[in-house]
Amino acid sequence: MAQIGYSEKVMKHFMNPKNVGIIENSDGYGKIGNPVCGDLMEIYIKVKDDIITDIKFKTFGCGSAIATSSMVTEMAKGMNIDEAMKITRNNVADELDGLPPQKMHCSNLAADALHKAIEDYKNKKKPK
Repeated sequence: MAQIGYSEKVMKHFMNPKNVGIIENSDGYGKIGNPVCGDLMEIYIKVKDDIITDIKFKTFGCGSAIATSSMVTEMAKGMNIDEAMKITRNNVADELDGLPPQKMHCSNLAADALHKAIEDYKNKKKPK
């Protein structure tokens, strides 16, 4: 796989992804897709005192999409929501020791899905 440009970390998160699943009654939910490649990511978060206490994902996509979803959940778990909002696609790719250039859009989706889940949480928290 190294000749394709996937790091050992990418392969590890693809073969054994962390935090896969759904959180029933989640505090925040984010969904994003890319119509060009067909990747689709969903992220669910549980938040207590503005800290992400649990996070799960479902992803339909390539190995990079699964690996970046797994990595972004690992990065965000235990983080304050405002800090988690600062996670960028480059942060995710760096944590995975890089992605092939043609797969960078996958890490963008993972960060965007996380941001959407946090925005959903913040919107639910607003006084009506």
